Amino acid sequence: MNPIKVGLLGIGTVGSGTFNVLKRNQEEIRRRAGRGIEIAVVADLNTERARELTGGTVDVVSDANDVVTRPDIDIVVELIGGYGIARELVLKAIENGKHVVTANKALLAVHGNEIFEAARKKGVIVAFEAAVAGGIPIIKALREGLTANRIQWIAGIINGTTNFILSEMRDKGLDFETVLKEAQQLGYAEADPTFDIEGIDAAHKVTLMSAIAFGMPVQFDRAHVEGITKLSAIDIKYAEELGYRIKLLGITRRREDGVELRVHPTLVPASRLIANVEGAMNAVLVQGDAVGATLYYGKGAGAEPTASAVIADLVDVTRLHTADPNHRVPHLAFQPDELSNVPVLPIEEVTSSYYLRMRVSDETGVLAEITRILAEAGISIDAMLQKESREGEPQTDIIILTHLTREKQVNAAIRSIEALQTVLSPVTRLRMEELN
Repeated sequence: MNPIKVGLLGIGTVGSGTFNVLKRNQEEIRRRAGRGIEIAVVADLNTERARELTGGTVDVVSDANDVVTRPDIDIVVELIGGYGIARELVLKAIENGKHVVTANKALLAVHGNEIFEAARKKGVIVAFEAAVAGGIPIIKALREGLTANRIQWIAGIINGTTNFILSEMRDKGLDFETVLKEAQQLGYAEADPTFDIEGIDAAHKVTLMSAIAFGMPVQFDRAHVEGITKLSAIDIKYAEELGYRIKLLGITRRREDGVELRVHPTLVPASRLIANVEGAMNAVLVQGDAVGATLYYGKGAGAEPTASAVIADLVDVTRLHTADPNHRVPHLAFQPDELSNVPVLPIEEVTSSYYLRMRVSDETGVLAEITRILAEAGISIDAMLQKESREGEPQTDIIILTHLTREKQVNAAIRSIEALQTVLSPVTRLRMEELN
């Protein structure tokens, strides 16, 4: 059987990794796929570099439109990134009857509904294992491995840059800005790290996982997103004293009245496996009703880990290339006409436990006033830590951990607490998840 022909859009870090792994393991891959998989053409603006990386063994063009319209190309691998030209090229590839493999979580989180519908109408596949958690096969696990389960919730460390920063802040006691500069010098953070540190990248990924887990359209615009830029080293230290670690988590949870979809710094008990995921590693914890909790851990980025996921998709598409489109695994795991427009709950309706830190005057009655406000708001206290005031400084930090409560109740209580003259700075509020 003739090899299946692939057109590669972009030969940067992941593109070059894909080319090299496919070449190195071509015989193993052929045995698994049932036929050869061959990159026939590469599109990249830097054609000289592309020719150098491919050793002159494939066609190299500067215009990606030449690839998505070529009659001999069966699969287009989109590794350009972003929302703009990538969307145009993916839709054009689909219109020309090409299957698509992409690592572009931003594209699918924002335009996925349009792209999946276009692919359904043309009878082609859009595969995106590499879009979430790099080399960890979490999309396949959610779409296929856990298909018997009613997924209850997902919580993931799905951005290596922020996990590296939080690990360094905890280990070395450094502030955010110092560690960010270190991460940039080491290549863990981009020159413009906004998508990572503001939680946007993680939100793209958890949006896709949420859609697959709960059988609903992708709804990135409804996700609540907080990054780590305002996180203080002192809160990491206090969390540690209380038996918790702070991680930037992407969380999605099924509730009777809708679905929670959120990204934010989260206190997790230090005894949990996911709390001990350090450095630039990723981990995703999935709770199913039949299987219980399953944890997926590995490298979430990098040339060859991400290439591993890209090539796994290429193998899957090759196997299903001639299959009846109605017998393929649906893009979002559920049949397209069975997707449910479940409401994504606003953050005020989320139920969680909370870490509250407040700087207060060290005088009689302050704690009583704060606990009164919490009680009137219907908020139960789980634990409390009061730090000793420093000599000559009549101020102290009070840290309160709450039981489960609705966010709007916490917001109301914080407003009342901050109105007290004895509370000297805004209340720091972080959410907590037991993940048990």
